[in-house]
Amino acid sequence: MSDAANRNEAGKLVRARLIITGRVQGVYFRANTVDVATAHNVGGWVKNRPDGAVEAVVEGRWEAVSKVIEWCRVGPPKARVDDVELIWEVYADEFDSFTALTRHNEY
Repeated sequence: MSDAANRNEAGKLVRARLIITGRVQGVYFRANTVDVATAHNVGGWVKNRPDGAVEAVVEGRWEAVSKVIEWCRVGPPKARVDDVELIWEVYADEFDSFTALTRHNEY
């Protein structure tokens, strides 16, 4: 993407759903995602899925959401990220903060 395109995207409000697979449960992935997302001032949630993956919905400015996505591709030190499925969704402005969900069926 060109520098001009990056400047145009930076202020755009976006929403992304991520399905992160690998060794991503039991390694503080959710807690660290909350810290990273909060530091980038985005809203949404992260949760463990019954299939062993971690799922997250991230909303905010394009540049901030992109930083969270980049971090999720690596994860915390004890994680091993094999894949991040990225699904762009319509921005809904439904979150005031970013939280870790504790039950699989939330959201």
